[in-house]
Amino acid sequence: MSSFPVKPQHQVVTGVVQRSDARGRLLGFPTANLPMTTSARLDGVWSAVVVTEDDARHWPAAVSIGRRTTFYGRHGQLLLEAHLLDVEIELYDREISVHLVSRLRPQRRFRDVEDLVGQLARDTEDVRNWAASIALEAGAQ
Repeated sequence: MSSFPVKPQHQVVTGVVQRSDARGRLLGFPTANLPMTTSARLDGVWSAVVVTEDDARHWPAAVSIGRRTTFYGRHGQLLLEAHLLDVEIELYDREISVHLVSRLRPQRRFRDVEDLVGQLARDTEDVRNWAASIALEAGAQ
């Protein structure tokens, strides 16, 4: 998965993947979670490239940065959640760098879990389309 370039102008968040409440996995969108301290300008949903630091592999990902207000209100833990596309790998306790490429939308609170899951599916499809376009560009070069 090294066809996903990272560039100096990308915002980068680096950290060790922590265990959380596995809510993403329960909803069908498993995530690698990085606790954050501040992110006012980073809050939102992003297309991103996740780099595993120990083997330098690159993975396209849909990333959410926020407090998961649908479940925890405005006082939830600030978290970066990265859903890697089309791969299931064990990332707990591994260091990753998340290169935020393009902001898809702001964070929002959803009326119910069904609305949230529908939006997650649309976000993932948007990131999948972005990743396919990057792969095509890389193949053309």
